[in-house]
Amino acid sequence: MKKKADKKHYIFFINEELPKPEAHLVQSTNSANAAANLGYLTVLVYPHKSIDCFNPVNIARPFHPQSTPIELVKYYNLHDKLKTSKLAIPWFSDRIKNKFASKFTSSNTIATKYYFPIHIFPKTKLVHSRNWNFIKAAIQNGVPAIYEHHHHEDKKFEPEIVNHPLFQISITVADTIRETMIQHGMPPEKVIKLHNGFNRLFMERQPEKAAEWREKLLKDGREQLIVYAGALRQFKGIDILIDVAKEMPNIQFVCAGGNESEVANYQDLAREKQVNNISFLGYILHENLASLLQAADILAHPHCLGNAATFTSPLKLFDYFASGTPIISTEIPSLMEFKNTNAIAAWCEPDNPIAFANALRQVLATHPRKINGYTNIIEFAQQFSWENRAAKILSYVDKSFHPLLIADS
Repeated sequence: MKKKADKKHYIFFINEELPKPEAHLVQSTNSANAAANLGYLTVLVYPHKSIDCFNPVNIARPFHPQSTPIELVKYYNLHDKLKTSKLAIPWFSDRIKNKFASKFTSSNTIATKYYFPIHIFPKTKLVHSRNWNFIKAAIQNGVPAIYEHHHHEDKKFEPEIVNHPLFQISITVADTIRETMIQHGMPPEKVIKLHNGFNRLFMERQPEKAAEWREKLLKDGREQLIVYAGALRQFKGIDILIDVAKEMPNIQFVCAGGNESEVANYQDLAREKQVNNISFLGYILHENLASLLQAADILAHPHCLGNAATFTSPLKLFDYFASGTPIISTEIPSLMEFKNTNAIAAWCEPDNPIAFANALRQVLATHPRKINGYTNIIEFAQQFSWENRAAKILSYVDKSFHPLLIADS
């Protein structure tokens, strides 16, 4: 049996290969990064499918925390205190079509039934994940757990897990999701609403890089730049933004985000609508995204009404705040708590490109671009750092379950 002193790591588990340009992966990796920045011995664990899983070293010692690969550092803007451990998973594990066989060979089963109980949980003080099967496995193996849950799901939470004293807290990002979690069996005292955060790089001023972005993106004599950063999905308001751009041909619009097919689809839509003042850049590495936000005159936050509008806590909003750039947002239910602040320059009704264009004209007239950003917006953003969020979460965890500090390891 492992001695208690060996149980020291703060494990964040993602059951997907990295890196990928998905918002939930940005959220999860930055949550782990923040815990490490607070000084805790933190390891981000994720699967890696390859033939390397048959290497005897990987079989005998699958958990070996190392420095974060440079690819992930650049992709998600991670820092040097965070460690990572890739779990070698057979490349064919999720390709087996036989229902019985796939139950035992899926990457989720391999991680939660084999790797974690034998190799990882004995060294773990606390875990944090969005993966419910992993959370259950942790509790069943005597490890305290923190669960993140950001979307509506029609599933019941097992009472023997959520009522277990090792189940510390669950976190969501909207009151509506908190209510549905409670309806599905989560004890009210074990679920809190906590907004997402921003990476501290977004608050560092980068005037030279911002100037380079403006020189690159401003075309055909246009002098003002509107930037959207986030997923390229219809419900996010991208179709509306194309219509807004058509209303304002003398302003340059830029969208950062999306995969290749999404970028291609929206480029085609812009051409069909004969809108030539909007560009789609695809996914931008976080080390470059901060300066792009600072390059903008205005940051756009369009969004359509619908189910997502009731619970979204968009990552981009907090990155927007940290940049100090004026923001225009649509009035969706999940953001109404920000309406009484001065951190957002203008609001308009959703699904209305004319109203959004009018709001843009108003803010361009009243909020000239400032190289160092607007102080009131930057000051407001301070409360939403990932580090503040991580500290708040740990305040709900029994101190005896807190992971070891790096300095004490």
